[in-house]
Amino acid sequence: MRLSEFRALMHDEFGAGYAGVIENSLTLLELGDRTAALALAQGEDPKVVWQAVCRANEVPKSRWHGKLKPTKKQHAE
Repeated sequence: MRLSEFRALMHDEFGAGYAGVIENSLTLLELGDRTAALALAQGEDPKVVWQAVCRANEVPKSRWHGKLKPTKKQHAE
């Protein structure tokens, strides 16, 4: 996972404003008591960080790849 994908998933799940708060303020025990921002800055894989954020915030696994968006076909119905 690229950092840009991590940020897109964060914004999709938490909203642009709150995603930044979580990334910079939430200390994750799973990541050695580091914030997501610090873990990323220290070279942690964005996928590992994303999964830790998801577990800490009880994001359903069904949304770990992003929220489901209606397809054009579903939208037209």
